[in-house]
Amino acid sequence: MKHKLFYSFLIILLACSGVKDNDLAKVKLKEMSEHSIDLSQYKGKTVFINFWATWCKPCIQEMPTIEKAQEKLKNQNVIFLLASNEEPDQIEKFIKKHSYGFHYVHLENLEELKIQALPTTYIFNPEGKLKFSETGFRIWDDPSNIELITKIMNDHEK
Repeated sequence: MKHKLFYSFLIILLACSGVKDNDLAKVKLKEMSEHSIDLSQYKGKTVFINFWATWCKPCIQEMPTIEKAQEKLKNQNVIFLLASNEEPDQIEKFIKKHSYGFHYVHLENLEELKIQALPTTYIFNPEGKLKFSETGFRIWDDPSNIELITKIMNDHEK
């Protein structure tokens, strides 16, 4: 029982993010070409950001499910970004070794976001408000998770 309580507390602690204002603009990303990304270009779209690393086994195990979810939602108004704060050349090596069809980006402010474990996923609604934040592996192409993304996609503030 002690272990379950400890792990529950740990999961809650790790799931707390630095995006307290629920604002997509708090996330600082660059394209792999080093050009800054203006996240306001995604206004009106649901933004799925998965924070990962090349050394993170759960991150890599999760990727096929993210790719399948991306495929299932390809005709929807959702953008999938995979963000790592590793050196761009390290990310490029990973990209060459794996054939995922992702939009990889470089994360500039991991510490500011207070992401303490990987993988971590944020999903922002079309208004740019954080509606989902979770640390840990998830099977993203599972119907319940596709429904989660779709619900956030349709979550417009009135």
